[in-house]
Amino acid sequence: MPRPRSLSHAKLASAALAVIDRDGLAGLSMRSVAEELGMSTMALYRYVNGREELEMLVVDHVLATVDTEPPGPEAPWQERIEVLVRRLRDAMGAHPEVVRLTITHRHRSLAGLRWSESVLGVLGEAGFEGEQRVLALRGLLGYVIGAIQLEHLGPLSGEGTVALTELPSDAFPHMTETARHARSVSVDREFLGGLALLLRGLGT
Repeated sequence: MPRPRSLSHAKLASAALAVIDRDGLAGLSMRSVAEELGMSTMALYRYVNGREELEMLVVDHVLATVDTEPPGPEAPWQERIEVLVRRLRDAMGAHPEVVRLTITHRHRSLAGLRWSESVLGVLGEAGFEGEQRVLALRGLLGYVIGAIQLEHLGPLSGEGTVALTELPSDAFPHMTETARHARSVSVDREFLGGLALLLRGLGT
């Protein structure tokens, strides 16, 4: 029997995302989403098979907000990649709890695949081929995912950096000095500075 369509995938994803934003990823369940929608858990199973499908809908919902149209070819390839990476960061950074889900489900998300396709296109136009292009894409994805998690779970302005400045300087001279500088680095400076280093390395 076909499932009724009174609830769209977009509405289901929005409800699941609301649960995640409020209660964290651990709070996501068929029951919590059903409560968010004002329906029974059993009724929700008429629309999705379980939590894994909810996760997939959420990932696609978040990534669908990313503008994947690559900037014009008149700009240097590094600037074009930066624009695409910043768009992805803005979308994922708005819902940091979803970042971990993208690692598992990004290969099934058409929205996410369109972003990767655009990045690969720019890299190809810049002369990246074969394994080099594979490593470049993986490096960019790894950077975005890791940077967003660090930004929200261990920000430079957080207690961890303060604790590092209080380490004995005779045993950790480099860590204590670096931590003192880290406290003045803004979130955007941290992200864009790291991205610039990565892109510079890819260009060598």
